Amino acid sequence: MEDIYEIIKPNIPTGQVYHFTTEYDVEYEVRFARKKENILHAVIAFGVLNEEYEGEEYALTNKGDVFKVMRTIITIIDMYGEKHPNTQVYEFTGVYKEGEDTELSQRTKLYLRYLPRIFDHTWEITMEGNKIFVTKKRK
Repeated sequence: MEDIYEIIKPNIPTGQVYHFTTEYDVEYEVRFARKKENILHAVIAFGVLNEEYEGEEYALTNKGDVFKVMRTIITIIDMYGEKHPNTQVYEFTGVYKEGEDTELSQRTKLYLRYLPRIFDHTWEITMEGNKIFVTKKRK
């Protein structure tokens, strides 16, 4: 198995908030929020909790561990999917960092590189602006 950080699961097995801490003591939270109008649609948000990043949960830490962080997030998404097998849509939003004015944020580009590692051919990836939707294909 690829190297990942130790994951702190929610106290309730079907809970929606996971945590992990890197070897640089950067604390991450991965949160799955259900859409009020469609409980089978989960919005995934992850970010840094450390105060040194001034409350900017989407801060870039530049610690050189992005691959290990992303492998850990992939594992968390897989864990969540196992506990919520009926989820039909996962939504990701690539928040722009200060000074970014391109069509796609760097975070969105990162998501697009990793999503095929998480979701197989039974899922369809679409975009609306800077949002990515991964939708279960109908049989």
